Amino acid sequence: MRNATITRKTAETEITVEINLDGTGAYDNETGVGFFDHMLDQLARHSLIDMKVRCKGDLHIDDHHTVEDVGIALGQALTQALGNKTGIRRYGSCLLPMDDALVRAALDLSGRPFLIWNMELPTPKIGTFDTELVREFFQALATHGGITLHVDALHGFNSHHMAEAGFKSVARALREAVETDPRKSDAVPSTKGAL
Repeated sequence: MRNATITRKTAETEITVEINLDGTGAYDNETGVGFFDHMLDQLARHSLIDMKVRCKGDLHIDDHHTVEDVGIALGQALTQALGNKTGIRRYGSCLLPMDDALVRAALDLSGRPFLIWNMELPTPKIGTFDTELVREFFQALATHGGITLHVDALHGFNSHHMAEAGFKSVARALREAVETDPRKSDAVPSTKGAL
């Protein structure tokens, strides 16, 4: 079974993340940050990774620790669920349109974390949510998931549409990358023999 449960507790957040890579995209996410929950729901639904997230964070300060720490825990869960990565496709990409927004995501489950982020959201907030936290989430996810991740906004003027297209495009790329390759399900996808 390619699933994982991660529990993370600090002075700033208390988090439990459960994922199943071979799910149907079922989700049950409660972080106390409404827009972020909506984005996590999109991530689960479009990656077909079942996801349950519970987070109690220091929201009286702001949303930063909650968003970043969920990214850390989710990245750790992906690493655990992937194991030695035998049989996965490894790479994934998606060009995703959402109204005015067009976002491209490409990723490699290489074990070498790196984030290239070319998405300037035009407003500082989406409702009460700080738009700079979108990048913070993906930085934490890439770092702790061992993901080389490139995200580029090619078009867009609505921050909500652009952010949502970003989450959906990463989700679709992740779906492709974690899937089992039927032509090589018994091998790690690397000439080195390990990732």
